[in-house]
Amino acid sequence: MSHLPELRYPSVTEIVSSAWALAAHRPDLCLLRQVGTSRAGRPLHLLSVGHARRAVLVVAGAHANEPTGGSTLLSLAERVLSRRELRRDTSWHFLLCADPDGASLHVTPAPRTLLDYHLGFFRPAGPEQPEWSPSVLPPDRLPPETRALTRVIDELRPYLQVTLHGTDLGGSWVQLTKDIPGLAEPFAKSAAELRIPVETAASDAAGWPASGPGVHVMPAPGSDAAYPSMPDDARHSTWYHAHRYGGLTAVVEVPMWASDLVDDPAPHPAPAAALRRLAHRLLTDAFQVEAVLRRALPRLPGPDGPLLRAAKWALELVPGLAADWSQAPPPDTTMAYVGSVDAFGRRIPLRAASMLLRVLQEFDDREAPHLEQLVAGWSDAFAERFRARWVPLENQVEHQARTVMAAARHARDSAA
Repeated sequence: MSHLPELRYPSVTEIVSSAWALAAHRPDLCLLRQVGTSRAGRPLHLLSVGHARRAVLVVAGAHANEPTGGSTLLSLAERVLSRRELRRDTSWHFLLCADPDGASLHVTPAPRTLLDYHLGFFRPAGPEQPEWSPSVLPPDRLPPETRALTRVIDELRPYLQVTLHGTDLGGSWVQLTKDIPGLAEPFAKSAAELRIPVETAASDAAGWPASGPGVHVMPAPGSDAAYPSMPDDARHSTWYHAHRYGGLTAVVEVPMWASDLVDDPAPHPAPAAALRRLAHRLLTDAFQVEAVLRRALPRLPGPDGPLLRAAKWALELVPGLAADWSQAPPPDTTMAYVGSVDAFGRRIPLRAASMLLRVLQEFDDREAPHLEQLVAGWSDAFAERFRARWVPLENQVEHQARTVMAAARHARDSAA
């Protein structure tokens, strides 16, 4: 696997500092303000550029383990400031980090390998994720980060919300709550120029219609879920909040490490058997992590912290997901789809093991060395299976920024 160049992912503090500098440089165009507070008391900041009523909202940091968005957000803000035509009839608003508490716990700013990335890994349990919590919690139990985000949407009424996401290993894809005609072409062109594969059948968008390779449109409410066991539903997330004002949301995913195995559109010769094998491996891997957890749990002090809650939540997904994969495969199953499920199935137990390992290491538990071996072995096997190659950070940022600009342009034109 290729190594990371000198660039690294900035911390939330560094992102906020850069935003302050932009606002101080152009106070006539920029405003940086606090729009909420996290559960742990950390501020949530919004940087606004321009004064037009028509608005685009860009959200970074919704998932702590997907760090590219912070750099992309700053790059976008600088572009909007330097190009008058971008703000002639549109104001741009940047939520610097939707989950600063989570960002403080994911501690891999410069991962040189997938193992490095996982040794500092954190991704909160579903109910604690700001964009996803409305799909699993009643309104009176939503975390303050979610309430802050929805207040911003209510205030700005954006015609487009873009939320910047990423994947550890794979390709790039876009998820849309409504179609944006014309987006697929510039998205594919950017990916090709920057040597980023397009993930043509991402498991995250299983069963969704596509308006072009890697550009997926969420199915209408009432449609059957591709994975019925999954507790969350994108149609109840904050992504749909913009629909109250006639807007839509685009979710732009970009990989840290790329795999050229995720864009193969050829039909899979035996998808049912392949998915059953992946379901069996998922159960087997998760069982190994659960066994370590059972042995160590009596020695761990309570109550559970965010790392242990997240590890347990990930493991709880496994039986239902394995059962989903054991059913009849989707029609026209491609090599790319089976590859995406393969990656998904490796990811869940590896993430659970990584977060549990951090807990065990904190308390110097005797199970830690064994679990560290699992994390190392699974990380290496993941990278080897998918022939992982590092995507330079500047390419991750450039592709994500280009896709945001194209989405804003085409969504505006289609609404005109």
